[in-house]
Amino acid sequence: MLLPPPLPPLVGVPRSALGALRTALLRDAGWNAVGWLTEMGWAGGTEALEAFVCWLPANGESRHVNELDAASFQRLAAAFFEATGWGRLAIAPLGSGLVTLDSPDWIEADPAAALPYPGCYVSGGLFGAFFSAIGEVTLTAMEVECRSAGARRCRWLLGSPAAIQHVYDAMARGEPYADAALTVPVADL
Repeated sequence: MLLPPPLPPLVGVPRSALGALRTALLRDAGWNAVGWLTEMGWAGGTEALEAFVCWLPANGESRHVNELDAASFQRLAAAFFEATGWGRLAIAPLGSGLVTLDSPDWIEADPAAALPYPGCYVSGGLFGAFFSAIGEVTLTAMEVECRSAGARRCRWLLGSPAAIQHVYDAMARGEPYADAALTVPVADL
């Protein structure tokens, strides 16, 4: 069976190559590699959105991305990421200012990696840029559960940089991210 060509401007990268890149960078550069991998993802977010905009009419959607209601957008964005090989994705609100992005089979995750922390750094950057470009506001994605670190799913929180920082700081103090997500100050939304 032939696969359809990638949507412009996307290119296919084998799962093993993405994993090998992360492994080599973490091995050779330590945790400095996290920023580089996140930046790699961020650099591709706008082009991923361009591909999503092209993908919509090819998949029966006549509305532009900015005309979609929340439920349609969530369904179509999830279908797009799955169709382009990233994996299944569920998008849902968490608290009043954050969104969860959940996947049981995300391509960047490698359960054999046994990382001490979540490790889908390229995806975190990609999500931040993709969703920022749609809303024309700066959003940040932080992975809080990862199959590469032994979790049953990958889960990112998406929100304003201040809201994500609030959750990060709470987690650093030992608080569960879900509790911290419910206490994000209104000023940080």
